[in-house]
Amino acid sequence: MSTTTAPATPADFSGLQAAPSGLGWVVKDILVITGRNLLKIRRSPQLLVFSTIQPVMFVLLFNYVFGGALDIAGFQGDYINFLLPGIFVQTAMFGSTQSGIALNEDLRAGIVDRFRSLPMARSAVLAGRTIADAVRTLFTTLLMVAVGYALGFRFSAGVLPAIGAVLLGVFMAFAFSWVSANIGMRAPDAETAQAGGFIWVFPLVFASSAFVSTESMPGWLRAFADNSPVTAVVNAIRVLVNGGPTAADTWTALAWIVGILVVAVPLAIAGYRKTA
Repeated sequence: MSTTTAPATPADFSGLQAAPSGLGWVVKDILVITGRNLLKIRRSPQLLVFSTIQPVMFVLLFNYVFGGALDIAGFQGDYINFLLPGIFVQTAMFGSTQSGIALNEDLRAGIVDRFRSLPMARSAVLAGRTIADAVRTLFTTLLMVAVGYALGFRFSAGVLPAIGAVLLGVFMAFAFSWVSANIGMRAPDAETAQAGGFIWVFPLVFASSAFVSTESMPGWLRAFADNSPVTAVVNAIRVLVNGGPTAADTWTALAWIVGILVVAVPLAIAGYRKTA
């Protein structure tokens, strides 16, 4: 007995809508995805709590355990004013790893595929993720400022430099969130994305001027620390907090941030297309 198979008919995509074009639509889509990711944080407050506990513990430990034993060459003032700029950048770097983890989870859960089926800008998925994580970093940084003020920290250079110091840390988080997004899209699972994100963050943060002066390091390590993006941003924030000539340090920090974005954003977009 033979059966007759009906000839396959081409899929009908006539009902699908084309993605709207134009900068206005792209911005609108990015804002929608950013709001969606911020809503996830609101509905999972434990994530926000755990992401703030760690930097608070670092502030308390470094200030009370190491602060009395450390003599910072060339720095006049309380150790808390030397420490907080390093904590700002550490918070930004550690927080940026969440971008890759969250993006990997969305990919494995099929949520990104659902976004692709909608008439929306594809860049909104990546941009919305990194912007939402930058907003979370802003919240955590402001909390660190409050904790620091309780311990004696003060912005000595004025209001505008203080705003600049906080924003520089947020920009740093935004830039490294794109680096983390590259890792997250290429990792086979969220655990690997988390491990891969922290492998390079720890050496960058601790081999820098974040917590101690680089003058106390061995020559080879000092050469690395003095030329790392973390040291550049920490030094710029430290000047904005404590006063002094800001132009050279600020421009160096901004150059690092822009350079990281120039490299990481196209790579992330290319990786996103390959996952389609």
